[in-house]
Amino acid sequence: MKILGKTMNLKELINNPDNTIVDVRGAFEFQYGNAEGTVNIPLDEIPGRLDELKQMGGTILLCCASGNRSGYAEAYLRNQGIENVMNIGSWMDVQYLQSSVA
Repeated sequence: MKILGKTMNLKELINNPDNTIVDVRGAFEFQYGNAEGTVNIPLDEIPGRLDELKQMGGTILLCCASGNRSGYAEAYLRNQGIENVMNIGSWMDVQYLQSSVA
């Protein structure tokens, strides 16, 4: 995967403090479990929070339960001119990659 001229793997992206991980699941789902350091912006709130998202540094890494809602969020944000965005799938995969040694 190539980001800004550099080849990076998903673990490096997730553990890069310059990037922001945004979980687009609903607030109840997020409270039930989430990956460390993630910001919860439910999918239906994204249109009203575009300014907040535009202010985020690095790459905005989007996750949800399966990658479906975060895929919709990525497409919407790209349509709104936010290019530094990527769907990274399930929050549980994010949690695993944050904690795995390999």
